[in-house]
Amino acid sequence: MAMIRTKASGPCSQQRPDFAEHLSGFLDYLQAECGLSANTRGAYRNDLRHFFRHLIDADLPNLASLTPPHVEGFLRYASRQELSVSSIARALAAVRTFCKYLVVNGILDRDPASLVNSPKKWHRLPTILHDPEVRTLIDQPTIGQDPYALRDRAILMLLYATGLRASELASLALRDVNHSLGVVRTLGKGGRERIIPVAKEALDAIGIYLEQRNSPKPGQNIDLVFLSRTGRALARGDIFRIVRKYVQRAALRGSISPHTLRHSFATQLLSHGADLRSVQEMLGHVDIATTQVYTHVDAARLKAIHKKYHPRG
Repeated sequence: MAMIRTKASGPCSQQRPDFAEHLSGFLDYLQAECGLSANTRGAYRNDLRHFFRHLIDADLPNLASLTPPHVEGFLRYASRQELSVSSIARALAAVRTFCKYLVVNGILDRDPASLVNSPKKWHRLPTILHDPEVRTLIDQPTIGQDPYALRDRAILMLLYATGLRASELASLALRDVNHSLGVVRTLGKGGRERIIPVAKEALDAIGIYLEQRNSPKPGQNIDLVFLSRTGRALARGDIFRIVRKYVQRAALRGSISPHTLRHSFATQLLSHGADLRSVQEMLGHVDIATTQVYTHVDAARLKAIHKKYHPRG
């Protein structure tokens, strides 16, 4: 994730007192009222801290004096930091939400960000792996070579079998895996619950791992499925590192992450006839337009096949 670079040495070292006060209240609001994940709240916090630095440079005395030109100026400020369009759009989304919060709490009479347009983003198709490539990846954890081969293999298989996000997999509890029904339960973005069917092969891999897993020691998290070498919860970043380790070993090309397996999961379902609504539900997308990108991915694959095999392709 790209970060805005500034000359300031410490985080919010020059922050106005009311800036810090309202930032704290806003983060509580995101958790209690919006149900946003810790990762999203952290990203909003970082973006707003840089927004505040911009406001300090603009000599804004307090947030009650915020106007649309201040928000527009932040876009120019972020652009000078050579950020990608997607990073600037994300930062503006944080500012928009914060301004709405200020209006709701009576700090502002009107929303200064409501008339500021977001920078247009390229709609890039997600990277996917085809089933043989995923199988190659899953086969990489080797007993004897990798001390946590059974765990890592189960992680790779579950990511591909369910389309779980890395944070969702890291927080997966034992009670969330129903072997008899063949499903897993997870709480996604906004605390939304969803139930996802799981292939028997992936469930068997989890079962084998759990049978061989060392019993957690007192004080360690015994409720989670996947644990670190110290018997504690894995972080989201740990899942990314595990996937990258075996991607490099499998010599797979491209930028491949846990999210690539999520993309591959969705694309495989659609290419084998699953309806869009079902895929939306399994992925936990609020807007079906987010899911529709996978129809374009599959269309691109079909066009490539047509070009290769049709005599007039």
